[in-house]
Amino acid sequence: MKNRFFILVLVTSFFSCIPKKEIAPAQAISIIKTNVHTLLDDWHKAASEANYEGYFSKMDSVSVFIGTDATENWNKKQFENFSKPFFDKGKAWSFIALERNIYVNEAKNFVWFDELLTTWMGTCRGSGVLEKKNKTWKIKHYVLSVEIPNNDVQAVIVAKKKSDSIFLRKFKN
Repeated sequence: MKNRFFILVLVTSFFSCIPKKEIAPAQAISIIKTNVHTLLDDWHKAASEANYEGYFSKMDSVSVFIGTDATENWNKKQFENFSKPFFDKGKAWSFIALERNIYVNEAKNFVWFDELLTTWMGTCRGSGVLEKKNKTWKIKHYVLSVEIPNNDVQAVIVAKKKSDSIFLRKFKN
């Protein structure tokens, strides 16, 4: 009996002395960034292929999508309802990332990013937040904006003046 106990203590001591293999912080961040790049590229690809499930499965159940129109501030369900007819017709949208910057928090469970996109609207910018839950990254917040060259801003202001005045009425009173 003493021999068995001694062997158990010896084996336990041996395995507790084996150093645990840990990923270096820079390597862990690099892996996270690669995973997030892949997720976002796959998300955009799913839209271009009108793959409804592939697209919306990458968004968290409590996510937000903010579009280019002032009225487009949607929770996931609202965005699904808006988008479904486009996906059903087989023509959603096609966004291709030209560049992307990804930032990781210290706990490595939260990232934020910005991306420059080529789209049917011309050059756009996307930015957003992802959270890792149960070993899975999910998009929590995404903002899409149309890029306007500074030299063209005055023309855009004039072009949207009427619709802005109608939209802003709901904020007065």
